[in-house]
Amino acid sequence: MRLYVAAMFGLLTASSLGAQIDPGPRAGAGAVQPLAGLSAGELEAFKQGLARFREVASVSGAEPGATAVGLGPRFNLNSCAGCHAQPAVGGSSPWQNPQIAAAKQYGAGNTIPAFLKLDGPVRVVRFSRFFDGRPDGGVHDLFVVTGRKDAAGCNIAQPNFDYAVSQRNAFFRIPTPVFGAGLIEAISEASIMNNLRENFEIRGHENRNRNDGTITRFGWKAQDKSLVAFAGEALNVEEGVTNEQFPHEREDTPGCVFNTSPEDHAARGGSGASAVSAVADFMRFLAPPAPLPATDSTRRGEQAFARIGCAACHTPNLRTGKSDVAALNERWVPLYSDLAVHNMGTGLEDFIDQGEARGRDWRTAPLWGLGQRIYLLHDGRTTDLVQAIREHGSPGSDAGRTVAGYDALPMEARQDLLKFLRSL
Repeated sequence: MRLYVAAMFGLLTASSLGAQIDPGPRAGAGAVQPLAGLSAGELEAFKQGLARFREVASVSGAEPGATAVGLGPRFNLNSCAGCHAQPAVGGSSPWQNPQIAAAKQYGAGNTIPAFLKLDGPVRVVRFSRFFDGRPDGGVHDLFVVTGRKDAAGCNIAQPNFDYAVSQRNAFFRIPTPVFGAGLIEAISEASIMNNLRENFEIRGHENRNRNDGTITRFGWKAQDKSLVAFAGEALNVEEGVTNEQFPHEREDTPGCVFNTSPEDHAARGGSGASAVSAVADFMRFLAPPAPLPATDSTRRGEQAFARIGCAACHTPNLRTGKSDVAALNERWVPLYSDLAVHNMGTGLEDFIDQGEARGRDWRTAPLWGLGQRIYLLHDGRTTDLVQAIREHGSPGSDAGRTVAGYDALPMEARQDLLKFLRSL
């Protein structure tokens, strides 16, 4: 039923945008697959990481069915796999938003913000500035543990999201898929920079870590350097779990800190891995999505994709460097991204700077797996691929000429291009 409704929505949207029809996300759940060629030890690390990725966190372990500890005091959800669920564990936002249930879980009394819907995307919120006008840019968690049965004595309040929205100060992001993340981590800086030099007319640039100067590549603005940092930050920011990468609570109001810190850590003097390390290994060894077999239509669409300039930013292949993991060593990676950030114009601006990425700058989203992705663009504002393409052409965008090239294609060629994208 939901796919039928989505198809009808796509048809209506297509009518208003020139009769192109987004084929929509492919039906069927994907399988959680490890990279081919892993060693026995790497495969075991993948399996253990998958189990940790699926864990549900409670405040201190009392909630039935919750196997991890450290939720809150502020959080967006209680599990990695809850956010990264479509079409399988490791993906992006599912059709139904699990944050709605989490808001009231185990006695919590959270109010559900108006921008969250059961049939909408998982979202996190960043404020571009503090209420006194100073630059902000950080994540402001949606929920608090106040009222939960395992958080007696905590009495903190949710942020004033209604006011932030009314002041155009709240900006949303949805989960990025982590399929093939180890291959992305292993792509050499030379491959990224050589590709940017070859496509110099597009004006994209890499984001860099301001401490060691190396290229960062994870997150919507390519703000994170490594999978360990990415996992540690997510565990702390999204679930509130302190860890060896991020050891401090983001809320230390008396009566709301229930555990010693870090709540997640490797076994002291033992062989047990931390959740951060295990989750990083799961992402590192997770296989990328497999595209559909090519058809005459998708081959024509791929040619049009290159001809109008899409492939300049959504680079079909980059190459990994030398790696001690054979499955990651010196391989071509068909991610359809240059891993650089580009000015996407006023329509996608969030007024938030991260590293070398400014408010209008966004990482070129890898397109592998697009065929089963539901919510599109950084904030999930649309499920329609045609609208997502058009949003690339907002005033000032580096992709303006490419979108104009898309509009100039004959109708059949545009439809072939859409079919190609949904085959990835």
